[in-house]
Amino acid sequence: MNAEDKENSSIDDSNNNPDQSISSTSEDQIKLLEEKLAEAQAQVLYVKAEGENIRKRSFEDIDKARKFALEKFSGELLSVKDSLDAALAVENANVDSYKNGVELTQKQLINVFEKFGIHEIKALGEKFDPNQHQAISMVESEEEPNKILTVLQKGYLLNERVIRPALVTVSKSKNI
Repeated sequence: MNAEDKENSSIDDSNNNPDQSISSTSEDQIKLLEEKLAEAQAQVLYVKAEGENIRKRSFEDIDKARKFALEKFSGELLSVKDSLDAALAVENANVDSYKNGVELTQKQLINVFEKFGIHEIKALGEKFDPNQHQAISMVESEEEPNKILTVLQKGYLLNERVIRPALVTVSKSKNI
């Protein structure tokens, strides 16, 4: 048999047995689909692992942010503490030098507060606001009712949120 006869013979075999060509085509398709399925499963596992890694990194970042949120504020407060330590270390000081040192230290502390959004609540002479003030007592007065007469302890806001209300005495009308 020559090459031409062999070619015609294989063509005749495939023409004579159509089930065999369909079967090989189906097997090829199954193999192709199985490969695609394996690829899709690998991609799903990769995406799932990547999502898990992102979740873990997010938790770690949140944990670090929580732990070190006060780092800058703490660093600024250290200079105030250093000033207080220096004042206590002075051996031959008089009342005036201590007073001046305390005033400078207070200014340092006020600057730190301003830098980090901590502001004093202005209360004296204001109308009583239960959101910012805590009344300790009421005093009969010629002033209009609910006006703040004295501040016993200053209140503070952190970025417009009350972190400590001002402790105040409030006026009430005189009983006639």
